[in-house]
Amino acid sequence: MQLFIEYFPLLVFFIINSIAGIYWATGSLIVAAFVQIFYYKIKKEKIPAKQWIIFGLIVVFGGLTIYLQNDAFLKWKVTIINAFFAGALLVSNTFFKKNIIKEFLAESLSLPDNIWSRLNLAWAMFFLFCSGLNYYIAFNYDLDTWVNFKVFGLTGLMFLFSITSILFLYKYLPLEEDESNADNTLSEKSNKSN
Repeated sequence: MQLFIEYFPLLVFFIINSIAGIYWATGSLIVAAFVQIFYYKIKKEKIPAKQWIIFGLIVVFGGLTIYLQNDAFLKWKVTIINAFFAGALLVSNTFFKKNIIKEFLAESLSLPDNIWSRLNLAWAMFFLFCSGLNYYIAFNYDLDTWVNFKVFGLTGLMFLFSITSILFLYKYLPLEEDESNADNTLSEKSNKSN
């Protein structure tokens, strides 16, 4: 359910764009982002800071897109969001010694500090890459190509990079099942030898 809520505005944007065009899709995106915030309120969950930032940028840049009838503002939103996330990761780690990736994942993962730093830097570089790639595609290709990239390309890249990060961290993941299987195998061998 959480994954659906996360991608709900993007899904609405894509569907409405294919039916009614970019300006209706932009209006629908603003409404869907509001519904997403409202969902957190109904569930009485704390709204993540990331959601507030995205919501604010959607309202501002989406509103400008509709008001000025210029889709460039909407295209800039994606570039700015990714650049903002990259900047937040780099600035918080460099100047405030606060590793945001570690704060999100520390409860479920125990990693050496140098690995946390590498992971934080990798995600910052990934967001910078997405920011630059979005800018390039948004202003060098037609609108439909950009919409498909925004919905499928960036989502696919995020999924691929998440999997790559997990594979990188695999050797640091807890192996409780393997340890219990090893203990069972050892006790079986000792029983057979007796």
